[in-house]
Amino acid sequence: SVLIKCVLGIMLADSGTIEVDGVDVAGVSVQDRERINRKFGMLFQEAALFDSMDVFENIAFPLRRKGLTDANEIKQRVQEVLGLVELSGTGSRMPSELSGGMQKRVGLARAIVHRPQIILYDEPTTGLDPIVADSIDQLMMRVRDNYQVTSIVITHDMRCARRIGQRIIYLREGQVYLDAPADEVFNSEDELVGRFIRGEADFSVESV
Repeated sequence: SVLIKCVLGIMLADSGTIEVDGVDVAGVSVQDRERINRKFGMLFQEAALFDSMDVFENIAFPLRRKGLTDANEIKQRVQEVLGLVELSGTGSRMPSELSGGMQKRVGLARAIVHRPQIILYDEPTTGLDPIVADSIDQLMMRVRDNYQVTSIVITHDMRCARRIGQRIIYLREGQVYLDAPADEVFNSEDELVGRFIRGEADFSVESV
């Protein structure tokens, strides 16, 4: 999550560079930051929908914020992404009327409605049952393929990482421990990586 905040300029990195399309975005002006951030869509861990807005207005929010005023175009784009996340006809419902999985789908629709080049996912399957989590995985892959976007997924869900990941970066104690293609990571003979993938704690219980 810290990585995402640094990419978006919410937090400043202590050192190093962060390049977006070859441009180092660390320390750029406010105007340049706003322009760069238009390339991103973001699905928050808890969906982060506005409780006071219905589904339609939640999804339309980034379009209106970017200055789009054509009501027909807004309606068409909202309906398009609602169809993509399989929630057609739910535009008038409030977030409180939706299940956790449906809220994630609305959050994803909002993230892609302005057609970003890069989508950031912060723990997209956290708190969801396995079947709903599977549906979110499928939606992320559908969005990736339909819109030809780059996806950066922060996750501890190894099933999600195995299914979606093409390149995986494993962080340990704030450092990059492994950066490799997904197949190499999941077939790694490294003990630490193997334990993480299998979810095995790094301690043994001594008999008394």
